[in-house]
Amino acid sequence: VQLVESGGGLVQAGGSLRLSCAASGGTFSTYAMGWFRQAPGKEREFVTAINWDGFIPYYADSVKGRFTISRDNAKKTVYLQMNSLKPDDTAIYYCAADPTGISGENYYYWGQGTQVTVSS
Repeated sequence: VQLVESGGGLVQAGGSLRLSCAASGGTFSTYAMGWFRQAPGKEREFVTAINWDGFIPYYADSVKGRFTISRDNAKKTVYLQMNSLKPDDTAIYYCAADPTGISGENYYYWGQGTQVTVSS
C-alpha cells in the first residue's frame, strides 16, 4: 500500500486547507485511515481517524470543531478539512492506514507527509 499526501502549504491564521491522501494498492475500503502530525521538536500527535465503515472514533481535543476527516472509497482517498487554522497547527501531516479496519494500534502504512505552515 502506498499513500501520498497533498494539499499542504502556507496559510495565514484563520485560513483553511484541505489535505488529501491517495492510496494505491491494497483494499482501501477495508482500511481505517488516520491523520497524524508532528511539529518541530515535538512528538507525533494523533489527530483523527475514520474507520472502514465511515465511523469517526476520534478527534484530538486541539482540533475538535475545526478539522473534519472524510473518505471517498471510489477515489481511494481520505481528506482532512482544516478550518480556523492556528499557528500551533504548523506541522508535517501524515496519513496512515490500519488494515484491521478499526483505528487502533496497527497503522502499518504511512505516507511521506505534507508540510502545513500557519503564519500569525
